[in-house]
Amino acid sequence: MKKRFGKTDILVLAIVFAVLSGIWIFTSFIIKEEGADVVITIDGEFYKQVSLREDQEIKISGDETAANILKIQDGKADMVEADCPDKLCVHQKSISKNGETIVCLPNKVVVEVKSGEDAEYDSVAR
Repeated sequence: MKKRFGKTDILVLAIVFAVLSGIWIFTSFIIKEEGADVVITIDGEFYKQVSLREDQEIKISGDETAANILKIQDGKADMVEADCPDKLCVHQKSISKNGETIVCLPNKVVVEVKSGEDAEYDSVAR
């Protein structure tokens, strides 16, 4: 009866795994997209532009009553707090890719990533 795996099979698998790991490390940590920014608008008016490279918390307030808190951490922007009644913006996922947005309709706040990594396609229409 023949063995399923020999020493050369294991050696080939180890080399393939090492090469794939090296490619993953290179693309994940060494090649980084520079210049990704988040643009914040309130009621269609420019409010602030901040970098995704710096960890920070930003209080967004358009008037005396409405307030949102945007947290930027590890290259992603996330709405962590809002005083709107439905809090849909708080439950949206973190954004980091070009064109992704977080919208708070009651407070009229839009947070959009400009530049940075290209967004993945949801679908393709012909």
